[in-house]
Amino acid sequence: MSNTSKTDWTRIDAMSDDDIGTSDIPPLTDDFFEKAQLRMPEASAGTVSVSVDFETLAWFQSKGDAAEQHMAAALKIYAEAQRNVIGERRSA
Repeated sequence: MSNTSKTDWTRIDAMSDDDIGTSDIPPLTDDFFEKAQLRMPEASAGTVSVSVDFETLAWFQSKGDAAEQHMAAALKIYAEAQRNVIGERRSA
């Protein structure tokens, strides 16, 4: 498997916001933000080494000093969502 990107970054960099199609993304309403909660992993979590691509790591690091905690929270949310999907499939 090759990790070489086939993305035309020059074309992407030249795009304006209006060039980006967002019709498939639902709008974030005030109700969404009223219900939104930051969920951080419990302090009892262990330390694990995980390989993360540089773009993803850079994005989390750009959000501030708590990059590792935010990555852990994102992984936990993903795992919970997958458990829910599997549970729904089993009950169907």
